Amino acid sequence: MASATKADAKSKPGKSKMFDTRIDLNAKSREGLVKLLNARLADTFDLYSQSKQAHWNVKGIHFMQLHELFDQVAETVLPFVDALAERVTALGGYATGTARMAAAASSLSEYPTEAAAGHDHLVAVTERFARYAGDTRAAIEASSGLGDPTSEDLLT
Repeated sequence: MASATKADAKSKPGKSKMFDTRIDLNAKSREGLVKLLNARLADTFDLYSQSKQAHWNVKGIHFMQLHELFDQVAETVLPFVDALAERVTALGGYATGTARMAAAASSLSEYPTEAAAGHDHLVAVTERFARYAGDTRAAIEASSGLGDPTSEDLLT
């Protein structure tokens, strides 16, 4: 398949770019998987940045423990950004992984700027992880339905 031009991409924001690949999945399945994985990419990158937001802004009596916890959480999430983006491109898709792309596509709620105390940040981060986990479980099931055990395994 030929790649879309810049003008085509702007005129068709819902249409993802697809490139030739040797992966033995049909084009419809690959397109569905690319859409699914790009959605997970957006949420994963957003989850990483929101975990860093908590890390930078936590205050209170448990500052040090939570500051370190949120940093560890963010660093645990970050490698999955790369893994998801690389799977998208392996399937012949275009990884939409800039910070702006992720922010525009993320299904996670915006981080509450009023959060300051440790408890507030814990609630905010755990709420986002709960949403992320639910969406990931749905993506695992969807990738199985699209016939791609490799993407299913990556999401698991």
